Amino acid sequence: MQTAEHVAMGFGAQVDTLRDMKIVLTNDDGFGAPGLEALTAAAQGLGHLTVIAPHTALSGCSHRVTTDSPLRFSTRGPDAHSVEGTPADCVRVALHRLVPEFDWVLSGINSGGNLGADVYYSGTVAAAREAVLHGRPAIALSHYRRRAVPVDWMRAAAWIAPLLAKLMKSPWSAGLMWNINLPHLDPGAPDPAIVFCGLDPSPLPLSYRHEEHDLLHYDGNYHLRQRVPDKDVALCLSGNITVTELRLY
Repeated sequence: MQTAEHVAMGFGAQVDTLRDMKIVLTNDDGFGAPGLEALTAAAQGLGHLTVIAPHTALSGCSHRVTTDSPLRFSTRGPDAHSVEGTPADCVRVALHRLVPEFDWVLSGINSGGNLGADVYYSGTVAAAREAVLHGRPAIALSHYRRRAVPVDWMRAAAWIAPLLAKLMKSPWSAGLMWNINLPHLDPGAPDPAIVFCGLDPSPLPLSYRHEEHDLLHYDGNYHLRQRVPDKDVALCLSGNITVTELRLY
């Protein structure tokens, strides 16, 4: 496990030495989502930004891609496009048509955590994974949410801006992506620590309520999920920004 001090020591020079990279921004909450707007604000100055996001919210779509029907995309403004497809489709459209020479994919900021087992269900993480499968580095970003407490998206942007700059200047090897999760703190609370940690292997709560006609409705409590003390679930839910390396191969 690494703290914010280790992060500061481990990543090269300052933000202003970053080259002019081509960066694709996407998500699974859909074009115009506040988390995507926060990510766009955080990535300013890191390179040339192009937003390519799903037309509608597709949370939990995992790594689904469209292969048996046409993919329609619409230009929504300068360097901004929506795709009638999944987050992974958005990366494919970027590679094939809109920004074929992009250097990075940043996916998020998802409204809700993508911790532990969530990475297998998340469209946000899948977009980053799709980029890595094509040999491009990527970061998935998510914001854990507590019920009835509003998210300060601009504060989230301020937290991740320097972290993005450092990660994007760190050495990258094929098959590697990062998964970042932000905690949901009370307004006015001190800024969180940044902790590098492993992925929690615990399953999500397996709980269903029975309804009529033999229907089952999932009612597992995300906030009460199992957790390993030094892994991402426990560390983020206790108030830290967690950064987890995920290796595809």
